Amino acid sequence: MTTLGIDHLGLTVRDLAASRDFFVECLGWEVFGGNEAYPAAYVTNGHAKLTLWQQKGDWQAGFDRHANVGLHHTALKVPTEDELNTLYSHVKDWPGVEVEFAPEFSGKGPKVHFMVLEPGGTRLEFSYDPR
Repeated sequence: MTTLGIDHLGLTVRDLAASRDFFVECLGWEVFGGNEAYPAAYVTNGHAKLTLWQQKGDWQAGFDRHANVGLHHTALKVPTEDELNTLYSHVKDWPGVEVEFAPEFSGKGPKVHFMVLEPGGTRLEFSYDPR
């Protein structure tokens, strides 16, 4: 038996419209489908696919990566360090984005990354690794 990688990643978000707009308007991704009855939006950058699902109810204000089993964060790679820095400059001021940390070495490097919470509450890492 063999698996070929991730087909898509499904993320439950607290604000579907804000998350969809972040991926589409801020990052330049495209909507490739959805499900109004759930509701959900499916987005892609041509390489990765995410399904964004609206959280139902308010039983949990957000995901605690230290206390809950499940998604810790989603990591997206960037082709150059210059593009990583440009992306950070664009993303950090996007409405509803919370910056966890600005671009810095991951460990001792040479990988460089930054971490944010997108407007729907998902923790995202953007990284460039020259190796």
